[in-house]
Amino acid sequence: MTDPIYPLDPTTLSISNSQAKEIGARVAAQYQGKKPYDYGCFDNFLPLEILEHVREEALSMGSKDPEHASGNEKLKTSFTPDYLPNYTKAVFHALNSRPFIQFLEQMSGIKGLIPDPYFQGGGIHRTETGGFLGIHADFDHHPLMNLERRMNVLIYLNPDWKEEYGGSFEIWTDDMSQKVAGFAPIMNRMCCFSTGRDTMHGNPEAVNHPRNEPRLSIALYYYTATWQEGRTAQSTVFKQRPGKGDAKSNEAVLRVVRDLVPPLIYRKSMGLIRRLGR
Repeated sequence: MTDPIYPLDPTTLSISNSQAKEIGARVAAQYQGKKPYDYGCFDNFLPLEILEHVREEALSMGSKDPEHASGNEKLKTSFTPDYLPNYTKAVFHALNSRPFIQFLEQMSGIKGLIPDPYFQGGGIHRTETGGFLGIHADFDHHPLMNLERRMNVLIYLNPDWKEEYGGSFEIWTDDMSQKVAGFAPIMNRMCCFSTGRDTMHGNPEAVNHPRNEPRLSIALYYYTATWQEGRTAQSTVFKQRPGKGDAKSNEAVLRVVRDLVPPLIYRKSMGLIRRLGR
């Protein structure tokens, strides 16, 4: 078996800063300059034994009630690292540490990345059979730290997963005219991308594993101190795939309103449109 891309020590979960930076620089060409936005997909990312341990601990948590049930997402839950078993918790902290941040900065060209100690929206994500997450652009503001969201990292925990089992991660153009790429959530595959208000992505095809195994992933988000005062935060915006009958969110309407009207009128319209959508 070939060496993993990011050879974190399975016992200490450590790697030198210099090695992490060198790896990031080496894979930068596979990430930067992509269309419609910068993204990367890297197989054999970590030492396999790390993720096998994480998967075992994640499965030991069992399932819980879905966090959301709507036309945009279904049968998806998450487990915050604070409540995960010790080894998995330590893996999350390793992926929030200085070496991994420097790896991401070298790969993406984004300087001054800041990890999220609150893991807002992050953790272990679990999607049950029949579950999905529609195509969307993410929320862009961390309210506790007043930071701008800049990168997503997803590491998959699903051995022997096939594309026909659903749950593939998809990248779309903002106008939803084209699916640019799709990646099955196979074990030890890392998908990452630079986030913005028009970076449409998701896993819209329902999970359909023949043994009803859940789709599992590690999810982490990274920020920069570039949030401008007075800027209006964007909530998650869902959009419809052509010909699929997907649900879309009122946030998509709000984006159009935001671009066309003065700020005062926009702030007043936000509440009205959201109330109408309830």
